[in-house]
Amino acid sequence: MTDGTLRPPGDEILGHPRGLYVLFMTELWERFSYYGMRALLILYLTKHFLFGDGEGALIVGSYAALVYAMPVLGGMIADRYLGFRKAVAFGAILLVFGHFGMAFEGPPATRVLVDGVLVVERQAFHAQIFYLSLALIIVGVGFLKANISSIVGQLYDIDDPRRDAGFTIFYMGINLGALVATLLCAYLGETYGWRYGFGLAGVGMLVGLATFLSGSRHLVGLGEPPDPGQLSRRRFGLSVEKWIYLLSIVSVFGVWQLIQRTGELGLVLSGFGLVVVAWIIWFSLMRCTPIERDRMLVMLVLMVLSIFFWALFEQAGSSLTLFTDRNVAMGDLFTAGMFQSLNPAFIILLAPLFAWLWVSLARRRLEPSTPAKFGLGVLLVGLGFAVLVVGASMAGPDGRVSVVWLALMYLLHTMGELCLSPVGLAMVTRLSVASVAGMMMGVWFLSSSFAAYAAGLIAGLMAVPEQGGAISGTGSLLIYTSVFEQLAMVAVILGIAILLVSPLLHRLMHTKTGDSEDQEDRS
Repeated sequence: MTDGTLRPPGDEILGHPRGLYVLFMTELWERFSYYGMRALLILYLTKHFLFGDGEGALIVGSYAALVYAMPVLGGMIADRYLGFRKAVAFGAILLVFGHFGMAFEGPPATRVLVDGVLVVERQAFHAQIFYLSLALIIVGVGFLKANISSIVGQLYDIDDPRRDAGFTIFYMGINLGALVATLLCAYLGETYGWRYGFGLAGVGMLVGLATFLSGSRHLVGLGEPPDPGQLSRRRFGLSVEKWIYLLSIVSVFGVWQLIQRTGELGLVLSGFGLVVVAWIIWFSLMRCTPIERDRMLVMLVLMVLSIFFWALFEQAGSSLTLFTDRNVAMGDLFTAGMFQSLNPAFIILLAPLFAWLWVSLARRRLEPSTPAKFGLGVLLVGLGFAVLVVGASMAGPDGRVSVVWLALMYLLHTMGELCLSPVGLAMVTRLSVASVAGMMMGVWFLSSSFAAYAAGLIAGLMAVPEQGGAISGTGSLLIYTSVFEQLAMVAVILGIAILLVSPLLHRLMHTKTGDSEDQEDRS
């Protein structure tokens, strides 16, 4: 519920609190900066720093894995100490520094012949600025991402009928920011210079920070620290609040080192993932009633399947962008990174249609169950890769595929996202045992972290070797097509298998048949 703060009757716009629009614009600009940078990252790594495809993709995957993991810690710190508003402001400040750090382009890497071996030389200082900028963004997202959504929830009473509409408006900001950023930042970065694309992302984040700070008067009483007195208590010469900021900045330097050690990060994620799975199984078998046990185990199965889906879906930020750059007939107007805008564009167009479809089917008792929707999502992501394989068979002599096939792939992947992503959070809130509901929500978000790292490994399978400093169009097409075909086959078979067993999984959920799923857009 809200904090009970009385707000003047005029403190609304179009029937919603003014604070919603402050948060909407803050999130829009934060996502603008994030997706603007994401549209350029793999191209920047392979073209400016001259990383190989596999190494560059693993850096992208490691970065995304940490971005998805950090909000769990940021949310815990905000819940127990800072409160949501202070956490969002601090995160936004870190993001501004991180994005402007990315705009420090520095000299490009070069290839030199040393003892008959072609070696890549990079300026060490420039490379470390790049890694430090990524670390600032990772920790900044950790403080901002989870907590700004929590403030939106505090704008409305639990039974306020405007609540769902308010979240729909808020989440639309995510997709609008992503759509505009991937068009503008990618175009500037690839056409005029990396510094301009990354710099525009930084400007976007600065606007977001200014929006949040200037609009905070509309958020009075929301997102406050749970115990303000605790924050002001002094420990070893500093207040608790200042210690949190100081230790968070220290953590930036830890992430700075970790992002450069992608192999070690993979081991940490794998070990942690095994521990989490083992604990959920143990808890389900030893501490739950039979119904709770079934629900927890079904949820675990679907979470694992979601990792596979997102690992394929997140190829958009790495292998699919490189494929677009090398093997798609883009024309003269568009650049490779700009095509990432197709996903948010399709989200904006299709989300209302899917919301209507599920409700319409539910009225007729025909709505697919949660497991069936997961199966449809996996099937559609597989069909998306299959479409690219078909398109590749019609490529020209230069190895270029018609852009229509790429657009159709993004359409199918977005439809898969709308089948799977909106029901994930609803599944966790519905099936979790109350005593571990918070932890299971954290596990749901961490599953995206595992998926992001796995996406980097999968993209590495499509690493294209260079031939005399240039990448062959027909040669790269064969490599991409081979892996796309394998991904399509595995995903389609798995999707069909999930659909076949979905009635059993649905029965084990012990929920009413035809339950309408809570609809949320992607976050």
